[in-house]
Amino acid sequence: MTSAGGKSGIAVALTALVLLAGCAPPPPKFEQFSAKEIYDRAEYELAQDNAEEAAEYFGEVERLYPYSDWARRALIMQAYSLHVDRKYEESRAAAQRYIDFYPADKDAAYAQYLLALSYYDQIDDVGRDQGVTFQALQALRLVIERYPDSDYARSAILKFDLAFDHLAGKEMEIGRYYLKKGHYTAAANRFRTVVQDFQTTSQTPEALYRLIECYLSLGLREEAQTAGAILGYNYQGSVWYEDAYTLLTGAGLPLEPAGGSWLVQIYRQSIQGEWL
Repeated sequence: MTSAGGKSGIAVALTALVLLAGCAPPPPKFEQFSAKEIYDRAEYELAQDNAEEAAEYFGEVERLYPYSDWARRALIMQAYSLHVDRKYEESRAAAQRYIDFYPADKDAAYAQYLLALSYYDQIDDVGRDQGVTFQALQALRLVIERYPDSDYARSAILKFDLAFDHLAGKEMEIGRYYLKKGHYTAAANRFRTVVQDFQTTSQTPEALYRLIECYLSLGLREEAQTAGAILGYNYQGSVWYEDAYTLLTGAGLPLEPAGGSWLVQIYRQSIQGEWL
């Protein structure tokens, strides 16, 4: 026969479980709940778009049951929840812990991908500081190299190309600023960086055209026409080639390589198929 006190204790325990599975927050002590119960509550919060609360519950699973399968699953989900909550540094730390603890696990590729995303998703928020873009490129490269057959490698390749293009775009932005101010040497240096270091990006055709503008303004006619030759060889169908043709022929210059500048080497590489 169950005593009144025993019934009361059972009722309290049942009420606590209902609170854990429902909308109200659980009691402050998680120790009375199983790993699955806390994990389920975390998933519920995540489904309700409460990423901050979900991350907290997933963290409790890891804290209370550190060597369980639930802890492994909770850690990767904590990294994801923190990323959704835009707590990128904390998300990165959780993802790195997962990689360190479970390097051979099937979700290690996703952890590395989340780590890369923690940098990538900040690219547009950092203004002129491109350090985070370089970090995103390094982390994305690790996804591609370590997990080439994973579901995340293709996405990482796409994001790597976009981040690379972003860096080139920043160089172009600064170069255009110098060009507008009449600082032709400084502008040319920026456009040269794009042509030499970011050759496969979408910024290259404009960079070549801007080099023509800079070199003509500096009186470097051979360099200008060589830049035009590269533009014509690789991007003859672009609007930048049309403008370059008009600009150079208007100055009485053919679009062919001349002299011995760095651009002549680029032109030769183009013809030999080593550039693009």
